[in-house]
Amino acid sequence: MSDLSLALAHAVNAPRLHQTLDELAQFGARDDGGVNRPALSADDLAARAWLLERATALGCTVFTDACANLFIRREGQQDLPPVLTGSHIDTQPTGGRYDGCFGVMAGLECLAALHDLQAETLRPIELAVWMNEEGTRYSPGAMGSSAFVAPERLPAYLQSVDSDGISLAAAIAEHSRAFPQLPVRERIAVHAFVELHIEQGPVLEQAGLAVGVVSGIQGVRWKQLRCLGSPAHAGTTPMAVRRDAMKLAIDCVAAIEALAAQLSTPEDLRLTFGRWQVLPNAINTIAGEVVFSVDFRHWDDAVLAAFDARLAAALPAHCSAEALFTHAAVAFDAPVVEAIASACAALQQPSMPLRSGAFHDAMYLAEHCPTGMIFVPSRDGISHNPNEFTEPRDLEAGTRVLAHTLLALANQP
Repeated sequence: MSDLSLALAHAVNAPRLHQTLDELAQFGARDDGGVNRPALSADDLAARAWLLERATALGCTVFTDACANLFIRREGQQDLPPVLTGSHIDTQPTGGRYDGCFGVMAGLECLAALHDLQAETLRPIELAVWMNEEGTRYSPGAMGSSAFVAPERLPAYLQSVDSDGISLAAAIAEHSRAFPQLPVRERIAVHAFVELHIEQGPVLEQAGLAVGVVSGIQGVRWKQLRCLGSPAHAGTTPMAVRRDAMKLAIDCVAAIEALAAQLSTPEDLRLTFGRWQVLPNAINTIAGEVVFSVDFRHWDDAVLAAFDARLAAALPAHCSAEALFTHAAVAFDAPVVEAIASACAALQQPSMPLRSGAFHDAMYLAEHCPTGMIFVPSRDGISHNPNEFTEPRDLEAGTRVLAHTLLALANQP
């Protein structure tokens, strides 16, 4: 089996891989080289039609589900729970060519390489295209993968409405009309899921390595901070009697930074002050209210819990915090992570362990089945941007590791 895994890895056709990435990038292409392909938009439906043609040519069967996910299935020798790979093809409005898309095209290339070798696997292998991972047309993100794992989430998702007033329910109905031939399948058991993705950060590039073996995904706390002052005239109010909400917010930021530094080493800490609203936001009026967001991430749930427990006491007077979103840290399945590491060793591909700081569909799949991820570098750490770029040789290296891993997992009894 190891010989066949190596043969499959070496059967990855680099020109074909890059061609499919180029072709996919034409659906929703921007003038600046980026891609704007919202979930279930006309461009997304056209891209899906193109992908279905490629899948059919490889002799695969394609299914959908109630959340408009796609599943491209290559049958195995036995009707066992399949090995899944894949990602998403929807993009940010100013997105690049690789985020999500690379994982899908790499999975397609693995299926094509299997087809070229006429190789059989014990288990089926499926390529998943998860709907609305980015969350730019419909909120929240990762709808498709989260609804696959927990179908009870779908009724609430269907009520989501985009900026044009089109509900997700209507968009999924349009998808059904566009692809009436696709059987609608219920959730199935999955043997393992492996997602290949660009890193969207600078660590691999700085290390000079082409592959990261991802051990898990950081947990997150999103908070909304509110600082209440007293609006007053900027020229007539003495400094000693002011209660400036902007000054309170600055003190609040310092307090949160100090708390975070107590809880985490600098290497593991991720702390961001994002969305800001200043009222009345006038040049000659002391701010009466400031509202801003905090994004705190860490791999250790105990640190996240401590942040929750100690935040209120750390804030200055007249400042309060409200929870917006929380997600526990995710630890990927050790045997799947080991299968990826073993693929790197067999291919003599230098790699390093990494944790993901970004959310991915794999975060939800880990609730359903053994899950792992593979990263390849992002130049300058850039993502969600037309300048997003990964060296072709790194794309190829990641795809070969994926191919080796999928075959190893698909031949497990």
